[in-house]
Amino acid sequence: MPTKRILLTFTFFNFLMLGYAQTNALTDFNQNRLQKQKTSMMVLGGWAVGNIALGATLASQRTGESRYFHGMNAGWNLVNLGLATAGYIAATKGDPSALSLAESINEQHSVQKIFLFNAGLDVGYMLGGAYLIERAKNTEEKPERLRGFGKSIILQGGFLFVFDLAAYFWQASGNDDLQPLLQGLSFTGNSIGFRHQF
Repeated sequence: MPTKRILLTFTFFNFLMLGYAQTNALTDFNQNRLQKQKTSMMVLGGWAVGNIALGATLASQRTGESRYFHGMNAGWNLVNLGLATAGYIAATKGDPSALSLAESINEQHSVQKIFLFNAGLDVGYMLGGAYLIERAKNTEEKPERLRGFGKSIILQGGFLFVFDLAAYFWQASGNDDLQPLLQGLSFTGNSIGFRHQF
């Protein structure tokens, strides 16, 4: 009888320690994901601030195509700055210990999908910029504006494409960190179970 009690106590203690270790590992995983998101948003914000400052300055000093190019760079990056600020604030307010394993997995994949979807949009932006440049060849009404806007949109779309793909792969590199947290989980089609070997 005492042996069973000792075994049961040991099993219970081991289960508690395993839960504590998994909770810490999950918190670390979420903290790392949020830090990557903050860093990515700082990069985007830095690009935006630089483009706004330089674009506004040069647009006021230039004429023709160059004026439109720099003006579009400044305007485009007002949106980027807003997105970067919102993304940074969301990551700062995120509580790494508040998510369950399923919620953490969902959040990890959601962030990756957003960056990948945005990379697809970026290709569309670049194609739109190329269309404006091509259209400038067939118009007499301010073709320099279309060329300037088109070149700016290609530049901004190109940067965002590289940024979004880099952010996607950086976030995806954390997927391997989920593997230890998933060990012992099994799915039968009707239920999810957890198995721990001593």
